[in-house]
Amino acid sequence: MEELLEILNELHPDIDFNTQQNLVDEKILDSFDIVTIISEVADVFDITISAEEIVPDNFNSASALYSLIEKKMDDED
Repeated sequence: MEELLEILNELHPDIDFNTQQNLVDEKILDSFDIVTIISEVADVFDITISAEEIVPDNFNSASALYSLIEKKMDDED
């Protein structure tokens, strides 16, 4: 989770990603941010997030995104 928070904090150092639960719904993250996050997550965690997984529920919070990352890492083992 620490690596993910570093990625998110590089994008928006002014946001508390530990508590924010509506990153997409409140338009804190835009489409460019999502693309950047997907790219960084792919590099750091060695996973691929498919187009079907790019939905607000997976990106509304750091914890939701980390759950997706964990699922992907388990699936790719």
